Amino acid sequence: MRAAFVVFFAAFASASAQNSFGPLPSACGPKDVSFDVRLDKAQHPLTQPEPGKSRIYLIHDIGAFPTLWAFEKPIMLGFDGAWLGANLKDSYFSVSIDPGEHHICAATQYNRGIKLVALAHLQVEAGKTYFYRTRFNAPGAMYYLELDAIDSDEGEYLIASYPLSVSHPKN
Repeated sequence: MRAAFVVFFAAFASASAQNSFGPLPSACGPKDVSFDVRLDKAQHPLTQPEPGKSRIYLIHDIGAFPTLWAFEKPIMLGFDGAWLGANLKDSYFSVSIDPGEHHICAATQYNRGIKLVALAHLQVEAGKTYFYRTRFNAPGAMYYLELDAIDSDEGEYLIASYPLSVSHPKN
C-alpha cells in the first residue's frame, strides 16, 4: 500500500510539473488577467459577419472527461496577444474579426496562474463564419486542453444547445 502511494505521488508530482510553464505564447494575453463569467441561458440567433469582417464562435465543451475542475474554471480565449473573453462549463461567445492571419490562444484560468494552453492559427476571409471548440482530454493521468476548428453544422448545433458566455475582466 505504501509503495502504491509513493508511485501515485511521484506520478502526480511529475504531471503537475509538466503543466507549469513560464511566459505565455504571444497569441495569448497578459498572464495576470482573469475573468468573471456568467451564463445567459436565453436563446441567441447566429450572428452574421459585419460587412468586410468575419465572425468567429468560440465554444467550450467540457468533453468526455468532466471533473469538478472543468466545471468551475473559465477557459480564457485570446487573439493576437489580447484576451477577448472566457467560457465557463459548456458555453460559447463570438467576436467580429478582421480578415487576415490570426493566432488564437485558449488557456485555463486558475487561482495560481494559467495551467493549460492550446494554440491555433487561422486565415480569415471576409464574410465567413468560423467555429472553434475547446475541450479537455485526459489520456491517462494528465489533462490537456484542446483547441480545434469544427464543422459549421457541429458549431451551430452546440450554439443552439449551450448558453452564451458573458465575461468581463476582473479588476
